[in-house]
Amino acid sequence: MNAFFLFLSLFVMTTTPVQRMNDDIVWNVPTDEKMVAITFDDGPDMLYTPDILNILKQYDAKATFFVVGFRAEKYPDIIKRQMDEGHEIANHTYKHLDFRGKSKQMIEEEIKKSEDVIYNITGKRPTLFRPPLGYYNKRIIDIAKQQGYTVVMWSKHQDTYDWQNPGTNRIVRRVISHIQPGQIILFHDHGSGSRKQTVQALKEILAILKEKGYTFVTVSELLKHHPNYRDLNL
Repeated sequence: MNAFFLFLSLFVMTTTPVQRMNDDIVWNVPTDEKMVAITFDDGPDMLYTPDILNILKQYDAKATFFVVGFRAEKYPDIIKRQMDEGHEIANHTYKHLDFRGKSKQMIEEEIKKSEDVIYNITGKRPTLFRPPLGYYNKRIIDIAKQQGYTVVMWSKHQDTYDWQNPGTNRIVRRVISHIQPGQIILFHDHGSGSRKQTVQALKEILAILKEKGYTFVTVSELLKHHPNYRDLNL
């Protein structure tokens, strides 16, 4: 029975993050202002990230890119462009390893190595961290905080599941139908298969939300509206 409940807890944790907010993990920021933070995981990607940057620029939108270190090494010019255009670069580890069963030393090294890569390209050290695959536990959170990071996930119902290529319309509908001020929205600018649906959906989502009066800010900018901003590990 205990093993069953442990499995159930891990399944819920890794597939549908619980909507909550505390000083350990940021899921969303309660605010009455019509602003949201759009985030992208797993990049940069030589093909799709530039298209995404073009669309963001078209709609005067800022985003946060949780980049994978070895991919940043491979495409430093894309990282530099992201910085130059006012976007935020955040840490998503060096190799995007599944942290389950990994040692404390390996987790620390994955975070630090990615941080060093980002610093070498941008001259700035990232302050935000998102664990690979959305998996976390107390040890991972504590390690990230000890290394100076704020752990950022995404808001309930705002995982677009774009990596599954569910169809552009489904991605758009999922975001728009659940949109609320202060949310953090999850996309992916790299991964197995095509990200064409992500690119097209992003364009439609930005157009709709802009018409509704929303602005698009980096996670760090959104966090300034956090009621416990001074208590966060920023």
